[in-house]
Amino acid sequence: MKRVFLIVLDSFGVGELPDAAKFGDTGANTLRSVAKSQYFNIPNLIKSGLGNIDGVDCIEKSDAPCAAFGKCAELSAGKDTTVGHWEIAGVVSEKRFPTFPNGFPEELICEFSKETGRGVLCNKPYSGTEVIKDYGEEHIKTGKLIVYTSQDSVFQIAAHEDVVPPNELYRYCKIARKLLTGPLGVGRVIARPFEGEYPFKRTANRHDFSIEPTGKTVLDAICENSLSSISVGKIYDIFAKRGITEYYLSHSNTEGMELTLQILDKDFCGLCFTNLVDFDMVYGHRNDADGYAKALSEFDGWLPSFIGKMRDDDILIVTADHGCDPGDISTDHTREYIPLLVYGKSVLPVNLGVCGTYSDIAATIADYLKINYTCSGKSFLDKIILT
Repeated sequence: MKRVFLIVLDSFGVGELPDAAKFGDTGANTLRSVAKSQYFNIPNLIKSGLGNIDGVDCIEKSDAPCAAFGKCAELSAGKDTTVGHWEIAGVVSEKRFPTFPNGFPEELICEFSKETGRGVLCNKPYSGTEVIKDYGEEHIKTGKLIVYTSQDSVFQIAAHEDVVPPNELYRYCKIARKLLTGPLGVGRVIARPFEGEYPFKRTANRHDFSIEPTGKTVLDAICENSLSSISVGKIYDIFAKRGITEYYLSHSNTEGMELTLQILDKDFCGLCFTNLVDFDMVYGHRNDADGYAKALSEFDGWLPSFIGKMRDDDILIVTADHGCDPGDISTDHTREYIPLLVYGKSVLPVNLGVCGTYSDIAATIADYLKINYTCSGKSFLDKIILT
């Protein structure tokens, strides 16, 4: 019974890509910034070979890595969550999703306001924590929705849970998703509920409404072959519910890790795909290197408990979807390589070098599960498992 566990440490980049300058990310390196923190303590990831990855020079190397190790370059024209996860699953996005540095067109905002029955505040790029500080009280007084964006292709709606309950906010997001098509087709519509009194605090009831993948993913292929495709965290949202047979939503890294460990006890054949979002949402975007380091150390401490329970035929892949360097001046994602660590009782601890696309992961998963699936990636299964 072959099972693959794929865990995405959301935003854990390991150094700038060659084209980082085109994205304004020269010198970006999430790992390097986090490694400077006094709270950085990842002995298990170092033992795995994280420091042995080509180009990684900010942490120590292992004399005898216990996992196959390498890194992947991104082919897609972007650096956000949606295109990163899609490429991991085999779909390369050749065109960037539209962004709105001057806010969304007035015609769209008017139509959105008409369909929701509520006015709109802000409508421009903004930090998610700052926007509720600056517009939260006016929102409470007027009932108007706080709409904002960022350098990513997102339409975000913030609302106080006492004014707009989460389920109502999700309904407004679905309205926005319906309107945002064609040239306005952003990658994600995101519900951003908050609570309390000024300066307010965002809650864990965030929900993403993604555009559907533009091609066939390895998740689709897994389902077509009547295998299990289980998601944990926001994977269900990122793939617009497609290619998933069973899903578990989580509200934190800790909960996501607990759920993934529970799924390890299930009998299934196929894939368990987990996203740990706190690295990006809570720490990367807030330029909180210490918080990021603590979260990474928590994952590192959890890792042996998972590996210790893996079955003989299980494979674990740990990777990321983009960077979000907490040490740069921006609060946005960064164009970086992603790490690739592969564990399993039959996995050889070899250097996989540099994969040309994130989709090598999808090709390898399909190869291991013996399903017919073609994508831009190339399987590295023959390098890590002796047949």
